[in-house]
Amino acid sequence: MNKGKVIDPVFDKLNLVKPNLINIYYMEAKTETIRLFRTPGFCIPTLLFPIMFYVFFGILFSMNKATMPTYLMITYATFGVIGPALFSFGVGIAIERGQGWFDLKEVSPMPASAYIISRIVLSIIFSLLIIMLLFSIAAIFGDVRLFHSQWILLAIILILGSLPFCAVGMTLGLFLKSSSAPATINLIYLPMGFLSGLWLPINFLPDFMQSFANLLPPYHLAQLSLKVVEMDIGAPIILHIGVLLLYTLFFMFLAMKAYNKKDKQ
Repeated sequence: MNKGKVIDPVFDKLNLVKPNLINIYYMEAKTETIRLFRTPGFCIPTLLFPIMFYVFFGILFSMNKATMPTYLMITYATFGVIGPALFSFGVGIAIERGQGWFDLKEVSPMPASAYIISRIVLSIIFSLLIIMLLFSIAAIFGDVRLFHSQWILLAIILILGSLPFCAVGMTLGLFLKSSSAPATINLIYLPMGFLSGLWLPINFLPDFMQSFANLLPPYHLAQLSLKVVEMDIGAPIILHIGVLLLYTLFFMFLAMKAYNKKDKQ
């Protein structure tokens, strides 16, 4: 006998090994990442759209070669990191709910946290790829020159700043049907990006649209990132962080309500 060692009688009798929680997280994140890299309909637009827009408006047709490539590199990077967060959670959860996979995972021994963490990891991986591609194109073709610390700080802010949109995507995925989720999220994602000043500098928009942008989370993430290169409008950092935190908490609350409501139906 092994003194001092507690053995689960069920696992001991069946000669099974207790699952490793870290390994569960790793395997779930790995399979989700591989699955979406093998889905061209998600992978190609997610990676290419922000890069294509930046090449056109930030480099080829830039109105100010001194500042525009840097400014739009940051705003299109903001636009880029929002996409994986919204679509991996929003469309992914809605489709899996419609196909029954979501219910199957609920009754499996896998902890619910593994499902959420795997999609956060997936969003971070795609965000990092978008950031690296945009930064490389901006440095090579847009002649963007920043300190090493600025490049790193920008990447950290953008990746962490994508987390509120994971909460938004999760809420949408739990509310929307699989058939309507892609179109609905696009109708939210694209206008929200434009109205937040991610496609064009915010001061190009009419005054009432600039005021409205203050209500939108992408605007605050972009302004937080633009502070790194001193191109923001000058609002306090705490304001931008506070708005993003409020959006995160609000949509996490809505997601929990939607999840609990689903279980009671």
